[in-house]
Amino acid sequence: MAEELLSVGIDIGTSTTQLVISRLTLENRANPFSVPRISIAKREVCYRSGIHFTPLRSDTVIDAEGVRAIVAEEYEKSGFSREDVSTGAVIITGETARKENAREVLRALSAFAGDFVVATAGPDLESILAARGAGADEYARENHCKVLHFDIGGGTSNLSLYDRGELAATGCLNVGGRLIKLERESGAVTYVSPVLRRLGERGWCPVPAVGERVGPEELAPVVQIMVEALEQAALLRPGTDRLEHFKTEGTRWEPVQAPVLSFSGGVADCIYDPQGDWRAYGDIGVLLGRAIRDSAAFRSVRLRRGAETIRATVVGAGSHSTDLSGSTIFYRGVEFPLKNLPILKLTEEEERGSAADLEGALRAKLGWFADEGGLTQTALALRGSKNPEYRRVKELAQGVCRGLEPLCQEGFFPVLVVEADMAKVLGQAMAPLLEGPLLCLDGVGVDNGDYIDVGAPIANGAVLPVVIKTLVFNKG
Repeated sequence: MAEELLSVGIDIGTSTTQLVISRLTLENRANPFSVPRISIAKREVCYRSGIHFTPLRSDTVIDAEGVRAIVAEEYEKSGFSREDVSTGAVIITGETARKENAREVLRALSAFAGDFVVATAGPDLESILAARGAGADEYARENHCKVLHFDIGGGTSNLSLYDRGELAATGCLNVGGRLIKLERESGAVTYVSPVLRRLGERGWCPVPAVGERVGPEELAPVVQIMVEALEQAALLRPGTDRLEHFKTEGTRWEPVQAPVLSFSGGVADCIYDPQGDWRAYGDIGVLLGRAIRDSAAFRSVRLRRGAETIRATVVGAGSHSTDLSGSTIFYRGVEFPLKNLPILKLTEEEERGSAADLEGALRAKLGWFADEGGLTQTALALRGSKNPEYRRVKELAQGVCRGLEPLCQEGFFPVLVVEADMAKVLGQAMAPLLEGPLLCLDGVGVDNGDYIDVGAPIANGAVLPVVIKTLVFNKG
């Protein structure tokens, strides 16, 4: 029998703030005599907010109350309340994630978040959600090809490569339409991003100063270098100098070629439906869109307009941020939801070790998650195996329980995230060895540096909603 739940996506971007509410339909796809395998069978957007300019108090401070007022207004218009919402994500993207009070904004939205909506920021997750919201993953799967997706917003361009539907790479560049802002009437520059100011310092091109009146001719060199960075990312231009200059901190993107390029984000609308007035949005977004459209390098490959453009990230946040764990889960005494648990993942060699080896590896690595106040609640990630022998399950349970003993002494409890469907038998083996809460999830692949949120059980307790995320606020 199908079950439905509501998911909200809130995207606070460099240019715009938006909200969508989606309906997710859950179905058990296993036969009646098998272990239940519940999955999300359908995702449907049932409410789209208006597109609001993100309110700012200054170049470095978001207007938290202004954002809160926008979300409150859209909740009221939607006809849904926070109690109706079961899952979802709040995403702070692009240059907005660098603002001084980004976390304050997330706290201001907590009243609308419901019990499970998560606050996330991080270019890898943004890239994935934007690509999925725009349908790039489905296109790559259906057409058995590689698709390189660009989500070009106000502050950043999120890149993701899908190979026949599977995610192959993600990255983020400081390329966006609002890296230069100007007065619509006079054309006087009111803001220049530090990443663009450094172009002038490197002698690549003249960069306008705040207060200077400019036209398309004066802005063309800056815009052209931004386009060249995108071309180098797609192996359409030799070299990597432009690409390296615009990479955001921590991005691992290497130039990659694909037969299909897909575009979303506000600038995508300026590629396919350019405004006649280049100052229409008080920034360089229209000029950037035109330059991409006119690029001979980009015209040499197939260009695909995303199924969603300016709404791609928020649709992805509302419809694609949540996965399910539920073939063989085990939980006891857990108060849901669990939020922002950092992942500790052992190496494959450490995981295969004896109980004593496991204990030693865990105790050593728990120190990664200690601060002046002691240890913090952590989720242990294991690969597991499809058909483990009972002897191995028992050995694994003993090693994990002993290794996590310092965590339990701090008042926390074991949370295990296992890729293979063996969480139930592992939880049953661990249960007699320790007291108090215990949680073992299955079918979830994570890595060190990820965070995980786990929602309250649904589908008569057979399934736990899970969001895997990066919680990284970019530094300028």
